Amino acid sequence: MVYCFKLYAFIAKPFIATDKPAEIGITDFIILCTKTYDLESTIKQLELCIDKDTIILPLLNGVNNKEKIKSLLPYNMVLDGCVYIVSRLKAPAIIENSGNIQTLYFGLDNFVNEKLRLLESLFKQADIEATLSQNISSIIWEKFIFISPTATATSYFNNCIGQVLSDNEKLKFISLLIEEVKQIAKAKKIKVPDNITEKVLNKLKALPFETTSSMHSDFMHNKPNTELESLTGYVLRQGIKYNLATPTYRESYEKLLLNG
Repeated sequence: MVYCFKLYAFIAKPFIATDKPAEIGITDFIILCTKTYDLESTIKQLELCIDKDTIILPLLNGVNNKEKIKSLLPYNMVLDGCVYIVSRLKAPAIIENSGNIQTLYFGLDNFVNEKLRLLESLFKQADIEATLSQNISSIIWEKFIFISPTATATSYFNNCIGQVLSDNEKLKFISLLIEEVKQIAKAKKIKVPDNITEKVLNKLKALPFETTSSMHSDFMHNKPNTELESLTGYVLRQGIKYNLATPTYRESYEKLLLNG
């Protein structure tokens, strides 16, 4: 597989690459990098690679992936994790990283052991900017407060990030999305920075003008599945659960649901 980056490229040569899990056998770690809508079918496919000691690390968009996996694999250790990266599949086996950030975080709150330290070491040996955290809930929610409004706004307006940020009304819209998802985090007792809105907008402004979200890309290409439920609908449902108003998310969700 060829990974093409903005400034350089390298070729990755895995020991084994297969769509037949039986050829792999039981694993120590499984890293799930699918879309959220493929999560259950992927777990089912990988059953031949999982025993009670296999540790599962989901690196999917969304904040409730661990709970979904635990419902399927109640006896396995399931970690939380997230990645900051702007990349696209440009052609078969060619992935382009067009952003200026590529960092990975994983772990469990208030817990660490030798297996998790080993996984961090393996990531770093592969030259991956990985951090084992005992405060992972706050980290994945900070990522969610970044990716959910971004995916929702770019899809709603059918615009890239630069177009959203350069229009005052659209900038106000995405700022309202950030505020609405931030209040969900606070209701769930998740610690996020007080200046999270400013941080998210600064991260967006640092991205190339033409950058967009994977959800927007899926809508543009008329994909049969999108991350609408996990990135937009989830916030709306949590708002109802906690009796919090999320009018900007509701407007976005209802329009995108019709467009989908």
